[in-house]
Amino acid sequence: MSNQNLQRNEAAERSALVTTHSYDVSLDVRSAADPDTAGYTSRSTIAFSAAKPGASTFLDFIAGDVHSVVLNGVELPVPDVVDGARIRLDNLQAENRVTVTGTALYSSSGEGMHRFFDPADGQCYLYTQYEPADARRVFANFEQPDLKARFTFSVTAPAGWQVASNGAEAARLPLTEDDAAARWDFAPTLPMSTYITSVLAGPYFKAEDHWSGTDAGGTRLDVPLALYCRASMVPSFDAAELFRLTKQGLDFFNQLFDYPYPWGKYDQAFVPEYNLGAMENPGLVTFTENYVFTSRAADSQYQGRANTLLHEMAHMWFGDLVTMQWWDDLWLKESFADYMGTLGVDRATDWDTAWVNFANNRKGWAYVQDQLPTTHPIVADIPDLEAAKQNFDGITYAKGASVLKQLVAYVGFDAFIAGSRQYFREHEYGNTTLADLLGALESSSGRDLTTWARQWLQTSGISTLSAELETAEAPDGTETLGRVTLRQDGPDPVTGRQEPRPHRLRLGLYNFDAAGMLVRTDSVEIDLAGAAEEVTALSGRARPALLLVNDEDLSYAKVRLDPASEATVRSSLDRVSDPMARALCWSALWNSARDGITPASQYVDAVLRFAAAESGIGVLLNILGNATMALEQYVPATGREALRKSFAEGAARELRAAEPGSDQQLAWARTLATVSRTDGSQSGLLRGLLDGSERVPGLSVDAELRWSLLHALAARGLATEQELGAELARDTTASGRAGHATALAARPEAAVKAAAWEAAVHGTELSNQLLSATIAGFNTASEELLDPFVEPYFECLQTVWAERSIEIASRIVRGLYPAVRDLGQAGTPEDHAVVARTDRWLAEHADAPRALRRIIIEERSHLHRSLAVQALSVKTSSTAP
Repeated sequence: MSNQNLQRNEAAERSALVTTHSYDVSLDVRSAADPDTAGYTSRSTIAFSAAKPGASTFLDFIAGDVHSVVLNGVELPVPDVVDGARIRLDNLQAENRVTVTGTALYSSSGEGMHRFFDPADGQCYLYTQYEPADARRVFANFEQPDLKARFTFSVTAPAGWQVASNGAEAARLPLTEDDAAARWDFAPTLPMSTYITSVLAGPYFKAEDHWSGTDAGGTRLDVPLALYCRASMVPSFDAAELFRLTKQGLDFFNQLFDYPYPWGKYDQAFVPEYNLGAMENPGLVTFTENYVFTSRAADSQYQGRANTLLHEMAHMWFGDLVTMQWWDDLWLKESFADYMGTLGVDRATDWDTAWVNFANNRKGWAYVQDQLPTTHPIVADIPDLEAAKQNFDGITYAKGASVLKQLVAYVGFDAFIAGSRQYFREHEYGNTTLADLLGALESSSGRDLTTWARQWLQTSGISTLSAELETAEAPDGTETLGRVTLRQDGPDPVTGRQEPRPHRLRLGLYNFDAAGMLVRTDSVEIDLAGAAEEVTALSGRARPALLLVNDEDLSYAKVRLDPASEATVRSSLDRVSDPMARALCWSALWNSARDGITPASQYVDAVLRFAAAESGIGVLLNILGNATMALEQYVPATGREALRKSFAEGAARELRAAEPGSDQQLAWARTLATVSRTDGSQSGLLRGLLDGSERVPGLSVDAELRWSLLHALAARGLATEQELGAELARDTTASGRAGHATALAARPEAAVKAAAWEAAVHGTELSNQLLSATIAGFNTASEELLDPFVEPYFECLQTVWAERSIEIASRIVRGLYPAVRDLGQAGTPEDHAVVARTDRWLAEHADAPRALRRIIIEERSHLHRSLAVQALSVKTSSTAP
């Protein structure tokens, strides 16, 4: 990766010298549809100031070739000034103008200008994706967030295509006599960072609408709207619903922020092989086309799409209008957008379970990330771009959003919004740090946030909360509460220090009502600031059937149930009436299993017993996913086969018992397919669902489900290459191609695994989507089949990291880590062959790139936890009475 990895100190030195004014960018993609054409002409003209005339700086440009560099009218010798990904500019004037012309390369990795050929119709589609620093793959620029400028784009493309950019279309000019090509000129943008500029080109379908509304001050607003997707996906494109959600979001945020949407139009494009869920490019937001549901989707998937749509819309203010100065403060945009996306779904749409899904799913992501040895504070230390790329994680998004939710409770919602409005006005089109936001919130709330910020934003790790109960017998024979002590612990995984954080908590008391349902009968609120706090308000009250710590999910912490409450949950979880309380109970059971406090098999048993009664589809999908993970990673090998069969039988039973056509039925069908990759007891049912000899009323065995079933059968050696090829011939979509790649690589044959390994590690033909699909299939295998690839994995790491783009390298390094392993006879996790080999690699490669080491350390941690939980489960089982 040579000199592509811009350092934070280099960026600071450059921004101290350079002030950017404007970019004029011309791209010629008229030959993109020819697969033999590797690149396109890119011309970038930049106007900028230099604080010190005579000084030197550099531009960023990762190009196939640089043709010319002209600085202030003087053509510079390309061999002398171009060094890898950088172009040196010497002897600057007070005001400068530089033009760089070169050949930029099309990408198949989702970085820069991604090119995709639709397998359904052969059409060529282009889109750009830059975060954190891939605009330099498309045009020469100063690639850092604090050098904002106005951008004017011009794109030459086939005349029949749709072309869009951040700015509104200003002109379209035919370039040939037969109108085969045209040039689209776009209006200049308002000041923005390079990483949120965007271009879209191809034979996309386009739908148009507009939104009219007012901000909180009554100012009338009108915003043109557009939606894009590939032509072959139009039959599944629910544009009317997407426009409805967009308008609801614009209504909500314009009122909430009292700052008119600033970016003119609001286009949203759903694009193939996207590396992210979405990206907040002003005026042209891009989304993964997985949000265009071509097969049956559950309501939670539609809600998740709405959350992403509103997340990106919130970025128009948090992130685009006001942008972090450097990637250390990535949370300034992502944590806020994650919080605001959920808030928007809750307040602006018809869904009423947004915060339940956030508690059960989104925060679960943060809990996992925050227990890794590589966890970091929300305000992170990001020394370079590779570190920035790795920090789009559960801490920056979900933990940050959780902590913001607590901050809102701490300062008050009105004060939080008032501070946000002040922040937008004071820093519009500028760059900020933590101090700027805290200053605005302190001004609006009157609170000093220094201590709060240090305790929550500048430390890492997760607290674990528990209640210790002393009980007594009342004169009437009932059990009452005596001393109740609330405790928190949880050392920082990085420093080992244990510093209690302040928590505003609600303790919920749940008892059985006349109908036998567990309902909240009382609650108390408490501020927990130290390691322990006595809850005097509970003393003397009747002992509840369930005492739920962190009721209503007010704080960010794991919760341990006291023994009596845990017994209630394990016997009566399906009778907890409140969806949030039920989700929190599921979370407590999962964390207990994942931490080795209780055997993982007990979690699987709870899912088999109670999941059928779970009405929240988002929670149901999450707990079913957890159950399959527990089976394969945390249940000891000696008991796994029998539990797999029991779980598969349970999934088949619930599939047939679920309401026909319901989301629950779909969830059980997906789970059955997943567990059947390692258990063959239901293979006949899977085969029958595919060929129609088995019918489950209401179940649509559509393309997505068919590929899941085939993946399972292929992994068991029950689907041939010919059968998979025939299925691909029927499903010529991009998702069908990915499903085919996964199923092919899943077949339990040594030669198949070797071919998949070769294609992933040494080949360069797989796109980002097909690479991940191939890796998924490769990993669907027994430990014995994957053993031959352990040593080659460690031998290839440095070469892969040096020769592949960071996106592709990260997928290979993370995806192919040999984690399909059991404790076996190793004794302790540290003695396990793969753990020991990992430790040796880390010791021998102390100078390897930090981002590469981070992935290896995280994967080792996941494997170590799996082995440790297996060991604890064996110990617990052997000592049980």
